[in-house]
Amino acid sequence: MFIDGEPSDSASGEWFETANPYTGEPWAQIPRGTAADVDRAVGAARRAFAGGPWPELTASERGHLLLRLADVLAREASRLAEIEVRDNGKLYAEMSAQLKYLPAWFRYFGGLADKIQGAVIPLDKKGYFNFTRREPLGVVAVITPWNSPLMLTAWKIAPALAAGCTVVLKPSEFTSASTLEFVRLFEEAGFPKGVVNAVTGFGAEVGAALVEHRDVACISFTGADSTGRRINEAAAATFKHVSLELGGKSPNIVFADANLDDALNGAISGIFAATGQTCIAGSRLLLQSSIHDEFVERLVKLAATARMGNPMDPATEVGPVTTPPQYEKVLSYIDIAKSDGARLLLGGKPASKPECGTGWFFEPTIFGDVTSSMRIAQEEVFGPVLSVMRFEDEEEALRIANDVRFGLGAGVWTSDIGRAFRMSERLQAGTVWVNTYRAVSCMSPFGGYKDSGLGRENGMAAIEAYLQTKSVWINTGAQVDNPFVIR
Repeated sequence: MFIDGEPSDSASGEWFETANPYTGEPWAQIPRGTAADVDRAVGAARRAFAGGPWPELTASERGHLLLRLADVLAREASRLAEIEVRDNGKLYAEMSAQLKYLPAWFRYFGGLADKIQGAVIPLDKKGYFNFTRREPLGVVAVITPWNSPLMLTAWKIAPALAAGCTVVLKPSEFTSASTLEFVRLFEEAGFPKGVVNAVTGFGAEVGAALVEHRDVACISFTGADSTGRRINEAAAATFKHVSLELGGKSPNIVFADANLDDALNGAISGIFAATGQTCIAGSRLLLQSSIHDEFVERLVKLAATARMGNPMDPATEVGPVTTPPQYEKVLSYIDIAKSDGARLLLGGKPASKPECGTGWFFEPTIFGDVTSSMRIAQEEVFGPVLSVMRFEDEEEALRIANDVRFGLGAGVWTSDIGRAFRMSERLQAGTVWVNTYRAVSCMSPFGGYKDSGLGRENGMAAIEAYLQTKSVWINTGAQVDNPFVIR
């Protein structure tokens, strides 16, 4: 692990294996952290926040450190991408693109670090000067999932450090290797000891200890909504700040006036890219009735050509499911969908092609005749499973699209600019893409409505999660004539 600027074994001395999803075989061992390790890491982060070189840095100097980290990260991007592919099974083409883009987060927030400003308040009282300061919260617990470990870590850690906080990272137990390599880069970039720490292990042993620790001021979590709910409840007991990016059941809506070639590619990439293992997967495809049959025919034909295999092979288009529990979950939803009356149009079973090796592969799967009452239309599968739904007009499309408890993303495909604005206004989602899908940027806020979470990541809004406001009053001449009366 990495605690107080040094590599560290766990207090228990125990390790656990992490497996390569392509082969299904273990390839590395990860330290099994404990509550004692969490206490050490939080203690280091708290000391670094309260004293020493970190709080003495100006905001500009903090920003310069983030810029230096960006340069180091750019140099190491390919190596880190290879580690992530081995750990989570995503395509190297995707992981490489993510890691090469990752320095942008540290450059963006490095530049934002000295743009955090308070304000002078024009008071309605004479004889006082009042201003506000924006100050960092303290120690931030960052808990990340297995699907895009370093990208989602950057979304959280870059604004937290820019704000002046210190951090304890807890990656998923399934994909910890890249995080352990990543945190070692902070020393090279010149960050003081204890500013960034990493404790690996299981949720019940490490995650819970982080959430409950008295010296953690803020929790930033990405993952399942069920876990996010428990974190939110636990954090409330000690009034911790929380930022939660949770699940999704995003609608990808295609109108008859859309460029159907583009929409078809958007539908495919929206669900089968990343093997459907993304919170913004367009797992519900809504098709206007007049194009429904033709579009479904083309969709099934194209999806059937997906090349599965080694995620390091540039020709591979669909990789394995990342973890055995997730593989079993995807498999279980096939029977659920069938029992609810959905019609299987493609896939629906484990992939058995020789190029899939011995890993956890699942065929791209499409269900038709899906209605909003079915579990396959309401629950996040987090796999390569698409539900196709039919609608007649804008009102019905909106009713179906919003008829879920999630609200992370939504896609609209149309050539009508008026419709694009109308739909973007009424869709209950934190991000709406029009004639594109899954586009993200360090500059644009990202987060969910409803059960998809609290707060926003990326963009100027992200840094708000790690700041608090202090109001300062200075008496410049007001007379206190009666101390028992407040005027």
